Amino acid sequence: MSDIQDLSGAVAGDAEPRAAAAKSYPLVPGYRVNVRQGPSTTTPVVRQLPAGSYVQIRCQRHGQRVSGPTGVSDIWDAIGGGGYVSDSYVRTGSSGFVAPQCTS
Repeated sequence: MSDIQDLSGAVAGDAEPRAAAAKSYPLVPGYRVNVRQGPSTTTPVVRQLPAGSYVQIRCQRHGQRVSGPTGVSDIWDAIGGGGYVSDSYVRTGSSGFVAPQCTS
């Protein structure tokens, strides 16, 4: 299992309950997805996730509208490990927010 699939850092014996950890979602099958510094395709790419990866969504915010395999969306997901991915490449099962809105 890759470290991208579970970035919560939870270890057996942690005092923090598992429910406090962000949920992981799969990328749309067959796509490598760019992780960007901010919620726009004009911000630098900080890394690329391989096809078949899962992302942990810490929070979400509105940003640049992107057309992807799940449709058109202006929602960007702040993921575990840092950076943002367009929600149009993540299979959340929703066209809206599935995590708290980012505050900063």
